Amino acid sequence: MFRRLGPAAIQEQLPAGGPEAVPAASGPRAGEPEPEPEPGDETEAPGQEGEPGPAGPVTPGPEAGTGPEPVPSPAGELAGAAGREPAARPGAGLARVAGGALPSRYAGAMLAHAYLDRIGAEAILAAALPPALARPRYDDLGLLTATSLAFALGASSAEGTKHLIPAQAGILAGIGRLPDPRTLRPRLAAIAGACDPLALQRQLAAAMLAADAPGLHVYYVDDHFVPYEGAKPVPKGWNTKRRHAQPGRADTMVTDYQGRAVAFATGDPSGLSATLPGALAQLRQVLGAEATIMLGFDRGGSYPVAFRAIRDARADWVTWRRSPLAPVTAKPRRYWAARGDGKPAEVLWLADETAEIKEYGQARQITLFEAGAPVLQVLTSDTDAPAAALLAWLRCRWRIENLFKYLEAHYGIHWLCDYRAGTQDDDHLIANPERKAARARLREAEAALATAERELASLLTSPELSAAAKNKAIPPAEKKITTARDAVTAATAALKPIPAKAPANQVTPGAQKAILATRRRSLQMVLRLLAAAAEHWLGNRLNDYLRDPDEYRAITRHLLHLGGTITSTPRVITVTLDPPAAPRITRALGLLIEEINAAPPRMPGDTRPITYQLAAHPPI
Repeated sequence: MFRRLGPAAIQEQLPAGGPEAVPAASGPRAGEPEPEPEPGDETEAPGQEGEPGPAGPVTPGPEAGTGPEPVPSPAGELAGAAGREPAARPGAGLARVAGGALPSRYAGAMLAHAYLDRIGAEAILAAALPPALARPRYDDLGLLTATSLAFALGASSAEGTKHLIPAQAGILAGIGRLPDPRTLRPRLAAIAGACDPLALQRQLAAAMLAADAPGLHVYYVDDHFVPYEGAKPVPKGWNTKRRHAQPGRADTMVTDYQGRAVAFATGDPSGLSATLPGALAQLRQVLGAEATIMLGFDRGGSYPVAFRAIRDARADWVTWRRSPLAPVTAKPRRYWAARGDGKPAEVLWLADETAEIKEYGQARQITLFEAGAPVLQVLTSDTDAPAAALLAWLRCRWRIENLFKYLEAHYGIHWLCDYRAGTQDDDHLIANPERKAARARLREAEAALATAERELASLLTSPELSAAAKNKAIPPAEKKITTARDAVTAATAALKPIPAKAPANQVTPGAQKAILATRRRSLQMVLRLLAAAAEHWLGNRLNDYLRDPDEYRAITRHLLHLGGTITSTPRVITVTLDPPAAPRITRALGLLIEEINAAPPRMPGDTRPITYQLAAHPPI
């Protein structure tokens, strides 16, 4: 209880929270920075950042009060992975673990540093941080690294980090302990408010692709709906899981052919055809102006407006044709599609031709035949690739669906992270009630005309009326038909100028919509995707030796929770991992460790190399 709620004077000191000769300072809990206020959370109170607490900050390095205060270099000048001698860590405030052997039940997560070092994550994350102050309170680089590793360990949100053992999770990033959520959330908010999370993701994605190129220029794009359960008037979107409209946000994500997230954008739910151009612009910035891009997507974006936007961006596209299928004029030919699972090649009957798309122009159309009948059609702007290859690439679009499912299950991408929202006039287009009323009047006029025509026909064929009676009744019936036709003409003319949709604030004066704050969520999304990419890389490297395509991802996740000991010396960090129970996994992990040790990685913000080893099996 005292550790959580007691006064600062009796809270425990952070293990390895500072030099041994420096007495513990009272103030923040267990070596953490003091919690920041939550109300605004996007910016800190004036004068708060860098000011000493009641007993002064605990800073790493020389003893407090001796020698001049070090002046760290700007974040943008931090050396990359190749030359790792930064003059000072940006935002360094929490003490780095200097020495000793510390046990951790999450020692396996130290393997992720091999990927972070491979892509140069240190320089990229440091360049996005706010400029360091003369008396920093936070090790922001270590904080971002620790948060990303916490997501890799299964923490679905910043609040979920409280379920990790703080001291044993903090040493994974070289800090004394993982901060409490009351400290972590406001600091992540401050970092998010001072950087551009989307630009940070683009830089990390570019480094990822440069380190491990996907091999194909095929990328996939799709929307992922994030529901909102609050009371603010957030725009609605279609929740595909619950099969109904619901308030929320829409994330538009781009993945490469291997299923790795490359770029994302977030906004109001509006459909893939509307959000695709923005995601493509993000991808173009990642790949460069001259890169070849083939963008694959499902029927949600299969509209001429999306085709034109992709063509204007000098990229190719491939998608399914929306129903109904178009007539086929070409004769189907037989193709063989090789399979990578050792099974015989798949036989395909495809008709390859050129089709005219309204409001776009000519496009290539590939029709798949089964039992002599067309079952689906592929539309694409690529005129050179083999038809069977285009069909195979589009079938692989399910990789982005699998990624959404995986990220939601293990990395919490469905969390909003911030329920604050501003309001503005709701100007999005909705069904126009005036047009609905005008169509109802037109239907009534058409029904009246049909009734009048039936009455005249009944009059003429009635055997009960004499000829004189019929002649007398015909003029009024014809006049009634003429009147009804005039009413239909007038109703049609009145309907034509009324737009089908109108702004919501025009339909309902004073209508407002809530705009959710997204910078915090975007920063956390970047850290989640970074952790997912590290796991993806580790899993592929592990499976090179494991050869278990069905379970290697689950095995990799379990290895991140492998216990062990982290030994820090002034020159090297040694990670001793407990051997897994299964001998085949132990063998594969040993080979992976040998591969990583061939070029020892370094932790972001630390110049010491990391070496890995497996502990000996305990005697039976």
